[in-house]
Amino acid sequence: MNTSFYPLTFEPILKERIWGGTKLKTYLNKPITSNITGESWEISTVENDVSIVSNGNFKGKSLNDLINNFPEAILGTKVYTQFGKQFPLLFKYLDAREDLSIQLHPNDALAKKRHNSFGKTEMWYVMQADEAASLIVGFKEKSSQEEYLKNLKNKTLLDILDSKKVEKGDVFFLDTGTIHAIGAGIVIAEIQQTSDITYRVYDFDRVDANGNTRELHNDLALEAINYDVVEAQKEYSTIENVSNEIVNCEYFTTNIIPIDGKKSISKNKNSFTVYMCVEGNFELLYQGQNYAYTKGDTVLIPAEMNEFQIVGNASILEIYIS
Repeated sequence: MNTSFYPLTFEPILKERIWGGTKLKTYLNKPITSNITGESWEISTVENDVSIVSNGNFKGKSLNDLINNFPEAILGTKVYTQFGKQFPLLFKYLDAREDLSIQLHPNDALAKKRHNSFGKTEMWYVMQADEAASLIVGFKEKSSQEEYLKNLKNKTLLDILDSKKVEKGDVFFLDTGTIHAIGAGIVIAEIQQTSDITYRVYDFDRVDANGNTRELHNDLALEAINYDVVEAQKEYSTIENVSNEIVNCEYFTTNIIPIDGKKSISKNKNSFTVYMCVEGNFELLYQGQNYAYTKGDTVLIPAEMNEFQIVGNASILEIYIS
């Protein structure tokens, strides 16, 4: 196996969802084949959904294969020390044609105890939002298990949850335990811990094509919910050709680079870096090679690649583990 490293792209793992639509194709050029495609998993090592390389010498190899063979070169020295041969993050694009269910995710301790999994801290970057589109993040006022259960039973849960109108460029950071729902008419780039553990608590009494409702997880959710008010929306700078920090937490750091021209990148080999192109086009220049990307592309930069340039006119999310 040739061991010269380069920017890695992957085959999208497409997921049909009851709330999905067609914007992943029309807006992000994903090869969807149905009218209810809700998610494109861009980089994943979730069991049974492991990403396959789509370019270069490693084409056809799974991300797990690469990590098993070259753990420090792919993950980085610090990430490998902390997580072993586990890829700790999951990257997605989501298209919500309808409201998603009201849900939350457990923290690391609960997820480990119950599911032998990481918890699911996540963030959303709004790439596109229809007029008046909104999402739910947390409670309007400090709540309690008793108040929550009463409203859940009476189907008035929306009355106590905090709804926020959104527009392109808005960012929300969701700690575990935060009750939330992406609203209809929104395309989102999502960065999260590697976990597929979701506790769904209300699904608007929807049924699928066969007349079945989706499973709810109300008993599991009670201990996992944060009943406090949360400040989830993030303000950030957009200085051109600079890595502007949006989120810096123990699980990941996310910056935005509004590139207009050229930026040289020099980094240590502690962590891999992922770029998600959320607007425009850019090229990555590395060892005499040009790699081109456009809106909706996601690229994994192995930790071994620590000197390169990006050039173009684009907005790029830059993610790594500090």
